[in-house]
Amino acid sequence: MAMAVQVASLWLPSSSTTPTHLNLLHSFGSKSKPPSSSSSALSATSSLSSPAPTIQIVGGRNPTWYENGNANDAFEDDWYDLDTDLYHWTKALRPVQWYPGHIAKTEKELKTQLKLMDVVIEVRDARIPLSTSHPQMDLWLGNRRRILVLNREDMISTADRNAWATHFAREGTKVVFANGKLGMGAMKLGRLAKALAADVNVRRRAKGLLPRAVRAGIVGYPNVGKSSLINRLLTRRMCPAAPRPGVTRELKWVHFGKDLELLDSPGILPMRISDQTAAIKLAIYDDIGERSYGVADIASILVQMLARLPSVGTETLNKRYKMDADGYCGKTYVQKLAVHLFNGDTHQAAFRILTDFRKGRFGWIALERPPR
Repeated sequence: MAMAVQVASLWLPSSSTTPTHLNLLHSFGSKSKPPSSSSSALSATSSLSSPAPTIQIVGGRNPTWYENGNANDAFEDDWYDLDTDLYHWTKALRPVQWYPGHIAKTEKELKTQLKLMDVVIEVRDARIPLSTSHPQMDLWLGNRRRILVLNREDMISTADRNAWATHFAREGTKVVFANGKLGMGAMKLGRLAKALAADVNVRRRAKGLLPRAVRAGIVGYPNVGKSSLINRLLTRRMCPAAPRPGVTRELKWVHFGKDLELLDSPGILPMRISDQTAAIKLAIYDDIGERSYGVADIASILVQMLARLPSVGTETLNKRYKMDADGYCGKTYVQKLAVHLFNGDTHQAAFRILTDFRKGRFGWIALERPPR
């Protein structure tokens, strides 16, 4: 029998042909253990604790339930199960795609400018470091020296920061945690860029050439804080910056003293985002243009994710909006909030949820953890 998945009252047929009939109702704040599969990269052990429907599955194998396990293991498993669930939730939604014309032009120009750079500074959002990594970045940079900046470190917990620091240290990647708004990490970044490219002028002198400033290019996805970092390095506003994607539209070289030149670049995205779980996270954190997604859809998924996270859960949602979230899927919750506070305006209700999350009203939350 074919499997079908219902997400936010939408049905999506699946290719499963297992003849077992099964009804699963995942709830807000619940932690479910999906059917195990050794062939799926998304499979992970999980746990389930409370009820409120977010996804309904008909067909497939019987699930196993987390019982009498280690609580810490269950907490860690929740993160990997959340990605598994998010993968299924996105199947029923319109794909999130955003590729404005200036990005295509920038990508072409940036590839040319990369050949002139001594070191590349790749900026990512510390809350979703994997989702803000361009899939072709390694190919473009080759063996060029690279510094990875995880910006907005003030918006993640110390535990998340330490986990990512350990992860990248094991990979041998130089990482700087930064806060572009306050300037934390900016000076360290400047010193590191100069140090990595110090041998440039050593080679020039050996050839009888005069020394020159180190050239560093700052690249990354839209709205990850590239221009803000440059402004903090220069201690003055040299590059336009705003908390929304698409503000920087052209490449711009700026001088940092006599020893360092920085290239500010517009955010670059793949022409087509194949990983829709990453695309949903970009939308949640406002790292992609709002026209690329339905606000109500993204808010509905965010509600389901927050309800599953132990650091938030249904209690925080209930206190924030003075509503009972138990028993409601994300879509229903947004609709109920619309009636409760916005005279039935679903868009305004969804926008309020996203805005509250982005401003840290539920706490500063990272939606990614290092892969196992």
